[in-house]
Amino acid sequence: MNHRAFLALAIPLTVSTMTQPLLGAVDTAVIGQLPNPAYIGGVAIGTLIFNTLYWVLGFLRVSTSAFAAQANGANDSTQEVLALSRPFLLALITGMCFILLQWPIEYTALMLTSPDSDVSKFAVEYFRIRIWGAPFALMNYVILGWLMGMAKIKESLYLQVLMNVLNMILAIIFVHVFSFAVKGVAAATLIAEITAFILGLFIVLKAFPIEWRVPSVKVLLDTESMRKMFNVNKDLFIRTICLLVVINMFTAKGASYGTEILAANAVLFQIHYIMAYLFDGFANATSIFAGKAIGSNEPKLFKKTLTLSWQWSVIMAFVISCVYGLFQEIIIGLFTNLTSVIELAAKYGGWLIIYPFAACFGLVIYGVFTGATEIAPVRNSMIYAMIIYIIIQISITPIWHNHGLWLAFIIYTIARSGFLVMYIPRLNKKIWLQEDGG
Repeated sequence: MNHRAFLALAIPLTVSTMTQPLLGAVDTAVIGQLPNPAYIGGVAIGTLIFNTLYWVLGFLRVSTSAFAAQANGANDSTQEVLALSRPFLLALITGMCFILLQWPIEYTALMLTSPDSDVSKFAVEYFRIRIWGAPFALMNYVILGWLMGMAKIKESLYLQVLMNVLNMILAIIFVHVFSFAVKGVAAATLIAEITAFILGLFIVLKAFPIEWRVPSVKVLLDTESMRKMFNVNKDLFIRTICLLVVINMFTAKGASYGTEILAANAVLFQIHYIMAYLFDGFANATSIFAGKAIGSNEPKLFKKTLTLSWQWSVIMAFVISCVYGLFQEIIIGLFTNLTSVIELAAKYGGWLIIYPFAACFGLVIYGVFTGATEIAPVRNSMIYAMIIYIIIQISITPIWHNHGLWLAFIIYTIARSGFLVMYIPRLNKKIWLQEDGG
């Protein structure tokens, strides 16, 4: 494998995964053109609720991709089917539970974030529409993860682009033509999620030369396989909880500084999501190559994957930071036309120039661990980084306020990368000793 082969997978994956943060970004940008920062604040709180719900289940995409890549590397069609069907069932059941528990979820979210009355009103409007898409959103995670793991990048790209283009068009129509405001952006996202699920299911069933027989209950719930899946998912779940603790603390603290700072932070956080997902495409490529190397027992491919991951982490950090630094005002202006929010976002936006360098290793090298289905180091690095974040936020924000909040977030990001990098030698040793012993 060389740079060309790595980029041939990484670039389409980057385009594909980039469409995920655009769901929230499009909602924020469309609603940000309305003449009240409470609209942005309401969508920010509503988006935070769904990010919390879905990111907790983010392991559905990540682990599905890893198990599918290993099954594909081993050329095992039975395991390829099971790599899809097991998490698909879990996604369906969990999504239905979210719908049944929507009232306590809504109450708890508003209690924890404590927005003012106008922001709260719009957040509730957004939440009560989008919650009906929960099963479809989670099953989309599984379908997308499986397509990526099977190296069907073109199909995953089409699926994601369709969902987000549809969401964008509907959001603009519902908000600026029919004046549905917050309800309009929520409905647009809901329709896009359902449409993507239907198309994704069609692609999976029709585009693969696999005998799609429903696995027996005994095979589906095989004890050893389920144990391995849940161990991987458990660690990814804990990792995601740590991430959400940080994000929710950040958002809640920002809300305490007033609606305009909440809106400015929401804009900057959407830009941060886009940066993170630019790295995520390279992490997905790394995960696929690492999973394939392990499935086919190729240590040289694994080593080359790791080397290319280091190199492209740094290159992408430099590119992202330069682009944002040069076009900061233009980028912020895409999300809102409110002068006060733009000024505040520009005031605090310098932290995002640092962010790509702080995050690059943690966001890309992470793919090596997921591809190897060795998630404990990822879990541990996030726990340590979260503890550092909490200490810094509590100690610094009384002095530096919102600047202190962003400083805490950047240091957390550096810690997340640093702790994960420290685990690389141990990972290398563990995997290939196991292979040699097997």
